Order: sequence, then structure tokens, then C-alpha cells
Amino acid sequence: MASEPAPISFARGAPSLDIIDVEGLRAAADAAFTADPSGTFSYGTSIGYRPLRAWIAEKHGVAPENVIVTNGSMQADAFLFEALVEPDDVVIVERPTYDRTLLSLRSRGGDLRPVALHEDGVDVAGIEALLADGVRPQLAHLIPNFQNPAGYTLSLEKRQALVELAKANGFLIFEDDPYVELRFTGETLPTMLSLAQDDQVVYASSFSKTVCPGIRVGYLVGPEKLIARIAKLATNTYISPNMVAQSIVNTFCRNGSYERSIETVKVALKERSEALCDALAAKLPEARFVAPEGGYFLWVEMPEGFDADALFKAAAERGVAIVKGTDFLIEGGENAFRLAYSGVKPAEIEEGVDRLADAVNSLPVA
Repeated sequence: MASEPAPISFARGAPSLDIIDVEGLRAAADAAFTADPSGTFSYGTSIGYRPLRAWIAEKHGVAPENVIVTNGSMQADAFLFEALVEPDDVVIVERPTYDRTLLSLRSRGGDLRPVALHEDGVDVAGIEALLADGVRPQLAHLIPNFQNPAGYTLSLEKRQALVELAKANGFLIFEDDPYVELRFTGETLPTMLSLAQDDQVVYASSFSKTVCPGIRVGYLVGPEKLIARIAKLATNTYISPNMVAQSIVNTFCRNGSYERSIETVKVALKERSEALCDALAAKLPEARFVAPEGGYFLWVEMPEGFDADALFKAAAERGVAIVKGTDFLIEGGENAFRLAYSGVKPAEIEEGVDRLADAVNSLPVA
């Protein structure tokens, strides 16, 4: 009896263990435990581990009072939405966007207004049209770098235009930026946080994508009063976040391991991205996609009428996991799917795309 093929997952946005600096993290943990056992092993406060908060503040050119460190960036998102989004408040989202963001905003009762995502980022003209129609958003949620799920990057011109739109129309940009450090080609672009002169932008990022997923450390940067309000929510939720993890990250960042780790990850991601693009071009020539400049993800669109739900099932039968495009949209996406290449080595990518092509070829012609 033939054995089942080894599973290959293009579903999870996480790096594989071979590109995580396990030894560097072990050394950082030992150093953190030795240098500051009191701060590392105590409850702390809801703002997070103070030395790491200070490192983040310096990185972004703000005061520590503008920063809160949380248990992952999803926790930061949840606190921000709880602080700002009431039922029926209008929130602009990209189309497509991260599925967990849609779930979180829907749970708050937000009035979600999807705006098309282009290869150079969200359609600014689409946002302008909403504003011209009298829509008054509370928030615009944007993932500017190597967007999840599309892998696209917001252009400098659009970043500048969006900051001006937010200032002129009184809404807040939520710059959700967990992949910013993972650029492996092209030019690094300034954050909208750095472009804004006033308080139009709240910024979030995460060490889960650059250090390791299990570390679960993220943060928010924003206006001092808003951060103080979120700190109260955090106090009422968990008293303090994970001080052990944050202390380790602080040491990892300050001793040079962070930069070395990022370089290792970027080299691997570039190789994996190129392997995936080459394999798709060879095996699925009808697939449309844009080669990413960084990050973890590739968005694939098949011809109209293609059934990605059926592909999801056919691929699973062949031991390949993908994520359906419909998961990332309020409506539409039936002919699309997302592939995450971060956790799959090049040889596995080639085999996975072979199986994926076989799954596509098994489906009835639309």
C-alpha cells in the first residue's frame, strides 16, 4: 500500500525553524535572566517591559509614552479597535485584507468599507470617492508592506496622499506593519507614521515575524492620550503582558542578534519567493500574481469562473494546504487563493506546486 505524501503547507504565515536564530534566542534569554531577573520575572505593568519600550520608541523617533508593548500585534489590534471602534463606526479596509482583522472589526460592529487593493497599494481614488459621498470613517486599516494576503506594497506617493487625506478629513490611519523588516528586494519606504506631522497615524508591528512566532511580542505607537487609554484596557485585561518574552526580545534587539536574524530570514525568503514564482510560472501559466518585494505571501488569481473552494479540497487530498481567497474578502475572491512561502523550503515548494497543478488539472473546466 502506497504511503501518503508528506504534507506541504502554504497556509501558515510563519518562518520554518531552520531560519530562526535558536542559539541567539537561547543566549538572549540567559543574558536577560542574569542581567534583570526582577524586571523579567515580575508582573510589570500594562505598558510592557520598559527597556524594550524605550528601544522601540528610539527606533521610531518618539517618546516612550507613545508606545505600548503587547502580547503580539493581534493583541495590539484588538486593544486599538476596542478603544476606537463602536458599532456602526465606518472603517475602511483593503480588498482583500487579513482575515483576522475582518473578524475583529466585525465583532466590534464596525461598518466595513472595502476599497480595492492594487499592485501599488490601496486605491486612493476609491477612498476619495467614499469621502466625496459623505462617508466619514473613524479608521482606515492599511497593511503597507508586503500586504497579507496579497504581498503588495503601498507606494510612497500613496503613503503621502493618504496622510494628507487623513489630516484633511479627520480620520485615523492604522498602519499595520508586521512585515516591514522583511524586504529582500527594492527600496525601503518611509512609514506613514514618520510622514505624518500630527496624530493621523497609529502604527503597529510585531517581533513574531522577525524573531520567532512563539515569542508573541508586538507593539503600538500612537498619540500619548490614546496609548494611555489603551494601557488602561490592557491593565483590565491582563495586568501586564509577558515580561519574560519581552525581556528576551529586548536583549536580542540590543546585542545585535536582531539585525543578524533579519538578514538570515530575508535571504531565505527571497530564495523561497523566487522558487514559488518560478514554479507557478512553469506549472500554472494561467495564474496571475505579482512577485513580492518582501514578506511571506503571494496572492494568486485564476481566470474568472475558477472555483478556489474546489481547489482547496483537491489540494488537501494531495497533501497541500492553501488558503481560499474568500477568507480575505467580505465578498468575492472565488477565483483566488493565498500562498505563504515563509515556512516551505525550495524543494518542498517545487513539489507543492506540482501537486497544486495536478489539483487544478483535476477540476472540471469552468
